[in-house]
Amino acid sequence: MSATAGYQRSLDDEVQYLKGVGPKNAALLAKAGIRTVRDLLYHLPRRYEDRTNLPPMQKLRPGMSATVRGKLVGIDSKQTRNGMVLLRAAITDGTGTVSLLWFNQPWIQRKLSNFKGEIVAFGQVKEAGWSFEIGNPEFELVEPEDEAEEFSRIWPVYPLVEGLPQKLVRRAVASALATHLPAVRDPLPDALKAEYRLRPLDWCLRQVHRPESDADREASRGRLVFEEFLYLQLALCQKRAETHREMGIAFPIGEQKGLWDEIRRMLPFELTGAQRRVIGEIFADMEAAYPMNRLLQGDVGSGKTAVAAAAMLAAVRSGYQAAIMAPTEILAEQHHMTFREILHPLDVQVALLVGKQTATERGRALAKVESGQAGVAVGTHALIQEGVRFARLGLVVIDEQHRFGVLQRAALREKGYGNPDVLVMTATPIPRTLTMTLYGDLDLSVIDEIPPGRKPIKTHWKRTDERKSVYDKVRSLLKEGRQAYFVCPLVSESEKTLAQAAKDLHHRLSTQAFADLRIGLLHGQMRPKEKEKVMAEFRVRELDALVSTTVIEVGVDVPNASVMVVEDANRFGLSQLHQLRGRVGRGATQSYCVLIGDARGDEAEARLNIMVETSDGFRIAEEDLRIRGPGELLGTKQAGNLGLKVADLIQDGKMLEVARQAAMGILEADPSLARPEHAALREAASRLSPEKAAVVVS
Repeated sequence: MSATAGYQRSLDDEVQYLKGVGPKNAALLAKAGIRTVRDLLYHLPRRYEDRTNLPPMQKLRPGMSATVRGKLVGIDSKQTRNGMVLLRAAITDGTGTVSLLWFNQPWIQRKLSNFKGEIVAFGQVKEAGWSFEIGNPEFELVEPEDEAEEFSRIWPVYPLVEGLPQKLVRRAVASALATHLPAVRDPLPDALKAEYRLRPLDWCLRQVHRPESDADREASRGRLVFEEFLYLQLALCQKRAETHREMGIAFPIGEQKGLWDEIRRMLPFELTGAQRRVIGEIFADMEAAYPMNRLLQGDVGSGKTAVAAAAMLAAVRSGYQAAIMAPTEILAEQHHMTFREILHPLDVQVALLVGKQTATERGRALAKVESGQAGVAVGTHALIQEGVRFARLGLVVIDEQHRFGVLQRAALREKGYGNPDVLVMTATPIPRTLTMTLYGDLDLSVIDEIPPGRKPIKTHWKRTDERKSVYDKVRSLLKEGRQAYFVCPLVSESEKTLAQAAKDLHHRLSTQAFADLRIGLLHGQMRPKEKEKVMAEFRVRELDALVSTTVIEVGVDVPNASVMVVEDANRFGLSQLHQLRGRVGRGATQSYCVLIGDARGDEAEARLNIMVETSDGFRIAEEDLRIRGPGELLGTKQAGNLGLKVADLIQDGKMLEVARQAAMGILEADPSLARPEHAALREAASRLSPEKAAVVVS
């Protein structure tokens, strides 16, 4: 390609043809996922440096994050006792001196050894004797051409990968802004921009990279965030509308006289108002001619299993089968036990399908499911394996749905009769921003009421040197007839971590601290029959305490267990700790959760303090989202920040709400985005299909 007068520039042009880039630098940019001009313009700065007003070194204070500029006045390297090479460079601005420190980075010494100019460095300031130091700083060398580019302005700082220099990205962006802004086509209709006071796209792309002020930078980024959220919400809302247009099963629930009486008889407790409301929402969906796609959220102990049981009974009484898929064999086995106990008196058979059944057990279960003799099937991913056939599957329930991949969920649905209804459940409170981003194509029900009579769990955080006193208090409760869980992060000791291991802790407790008591062991590597035997013994109080890994995180319900001790609590995420805590507090007696761990750093301490302060799962989930980000929170680390290039779910929650309202308004007036002014929106929403968004939570 050559830059001729007749050439029409495009944002899809390869970056190698930009001035100052070329094939070699294009290969470096490609490592960061930048291949086209569009990729480059949407590779946004992760922060900015206001070099118009850098603080003088004499005004630096320990703990602050600062950008400093100074002349290099000395460089020294020495080897420490443990063999590491410490490089120290001193810079001064005339008011003071700052030392820059790096460990084992010889390339920096080579770069600075013959440099005589000034350095710009960014990092956290620490006190060092009579001076200050910045450890492992980000830094740039101030070259003569930098002065020519007006050093004193707001500079973008871009995310980089190994080998990609900051200056290359800045130079490439400057070239793209100079040559390709006229190629930018604004997809947002003028009326929409006017309604939400959004600036033109070309202006925003210039200002987000080379802002003239903080106000311009914020306005430009806000527009880009709105646009990204708008495309996602349009795609999700369209998907939801399409589902409602599909033909599904219209369950004749209204014709099932006495159904609510049967529900009351099968449950050993009164339903809460929230449970009755949610069951009503589910029944209304099941009666509709389109397939149900509903997400059921409920905090630990809110009674989602009872709601699922009511829906499954309604499906069976309407002449169909129901299946529930659980993420672990322990949970599947517990569901099987629960549903068998409450449904058998109503003459509803329940079959269990898990991976480690014997051939005889599996064959018997398969026959019952295929013949329709079993109205309800409970299992793990074994439900979707080849050879599993249902007679008339009409309702699919997915428990702890974020633990299953999209293809797994689809495979179970495909085993249905026609187009079965789907109810997905989670006991992990999901922040509203994540719900709208990941599950905007689902109808939402929330159980926001805990069954009456349950006392709030008292949570305490203890340091590791307080373990003995914790054990003494647990012993006194066990002597009163209570039961306890001890949870560890690992099955056996690992050389790579200091975490308590369940096997080792079980040995120590059963031979030392609680030698006179009955201590069981449960972990995921045990055979199904072994796990079932241990849980059965714990349930009927043949065990006083159970040492376990996180296999008990969801679903395990033993009302007499009123003490939860979590070892190495600092190694768990907040939402996981909340799930573990939910295993107690299920009876009428006061329950306790004790977190044992040494928090290293302010953030770790804050996390454990939140667990002590609140039992509100949604507040905990919001904090977990803030600390760990959406990827780790939902087990989607490999997907990054949910595919969002600009928006941040933590920072931009309010803008997500605005964009969702805008999307709903657009689709209400133009459901298929057929109007000419919506052509670009239609194209953008189709590129970001719900299927692509859903893959993020696989």
